[in-house]
Amino acid sequence: MSTLLQHVKDFIQDEEGLTTVEYAIAGGLIGLAVITAFQALGGTVGGIITAIDTLLSGATGP
Repeated sequence: MSTLLQHVKDFIQDEEGLTTVEYAIAGGLIGLAVITAFQALGGTVGGIITAIDTLLSGATGP
């Protein structure tokens, strides 16, 4: 019985698995931030490209 309790205590005190979970959560949050930033910038860049296209369409040739 003492051996079982010691194994349970060792398992609870082992932080290696927790570190892996922390890295996975951090990676997921970073991925979410990148996706959100690209979506926000996508609309802005699209608007700029449309404005440039409109300006170039109205320009007269040489």
